[in-house]
Amino acid sequence: MRIGIFTDTFYPEINGVATSCLNLQRELIRRGHEVHVFAPRCKGWEAHESDSVHYLASAPLLVLRDRNVAFPSPIAARVAERLRFDVVHTNSEFIMGHFGRHVAGKLGCALVHTYHTVWEDYTYYVTHGVADEAARRIARRYSQWWCNRFERVIAPTGKTRDLLVRYGVTAPIDVIPSGMDIARFAPERHDGAQRAHTREECGVRPGERVLLNIGRIAREKNLEQVMRVFPRLRERCPDVRFVLVGEGPMREALAAQAQALGVADAVTLTGPKPWEEIDRYYAMGDVFVSTSRSETQGLTYVEAMASGLCVCAADDPCLEGVIEDGVSGVLCDGDDDESVLAALTRAFGEEGRRIARDAAKHAEPFGTAAFATKALACYERAIAGEA
Repeated sequence: MRIGIFTDTFYPEINGVATSCLNLQRELIRRGHEVHVFAPRCKGWEAHESDSVHYLASAPLLVLRDRNVAFPSPIAARVAERLRFDVVHTNSEFIMGHFGRHVAGKLGCALVHTYHTVWEDYTYYVTHGVADEAARRIARRYSQWWCNRFERVIAPTGKTRDLLVRYGVTAPIDVIPSGMDIARFAPERHDGAQRAHTREECGVRPGERVLLNIGRIAREKNLEQVMRVFPRLRERCPDVRFVLVGEGPMREALAAQAQALGVADAVTLTGPKPWEEIDRYYAMGDVFVSTSRSETQGLTYVEAMASGLCVCAADDPCLEGVIEDGVSGVLCDGDDDESVLAALTRAFGEEGRRIARDAAKHAEPFGTAAFATKALACYERAIAGEA
């Protein structure tokens, strides 16, 4: 099968959508399919362009300066059209999504879309709180209009499927969790010497335990709540350091919050790290934390579990079948600071150590093989025009 993947973000960028597209491309190619990715140029793109990865001219997005917006050209369109795709798989509701739809329309091929991002949770980047509810309604209506233009829609979780149904999406929806390269995160791949080196690189002192977050540092991730709770966690666990690996618009604000709370000397904001090395940064952690309520799937949770960490997360429908409280992680009420503190205390206690010992096995069902198998079945249904 010849497949075109169109996305607003791709490797070497580090985020859930980019990782999902990369893992899908690699697994489909491994199975003998021809897969081409079209994405905006990003920092470091020159070293990764190939016959199957096409980076388009781009510029930083005005409202999200750490993201690029592509400028599809007639030349890029001709390149894509000459590839004669059997199916076009878009992973963007915006420029690259429209470009993918244009190509599919020219070719008359099947068209599938993955709805990765709940856009109504991101409207504040445009509104800054002014008329935000109106903007959220527009985001919901746009999402409905967009998804109903496809043969099939992929939702990463049942939570996302149910949301799209509430929006009024009538296109067939397949629930397909994004797959991870589980093996690369296996704890046994990282020995004590490498772990010690990574911890030293990130400012972790000997004897400290690491509360870890890896990902985009942005408002929707709710990291300011974890920072707010962190001083009280330190009272109970004085040897804990909070390490945040990643970049984003909230990085300076979080650093200032740590300073104001008097815990700056126990907080490290490392900045972005290379995606191809991200497994060793997971390996330095003891507990992975996220109280985000904006996730459609939360791939970092699975990566942390695969790395042998105890995951502490806000209870959310996206985690159904992923984290069971007290078994594969520790869940809390993300609206309640006391609940977050209690969950973190559990995670750094004997319960958390027990969960960490078995965490990797709970990540195994989320590998790339199942992801690709389900995606291919979705493509075949779209080509056949099944309802």
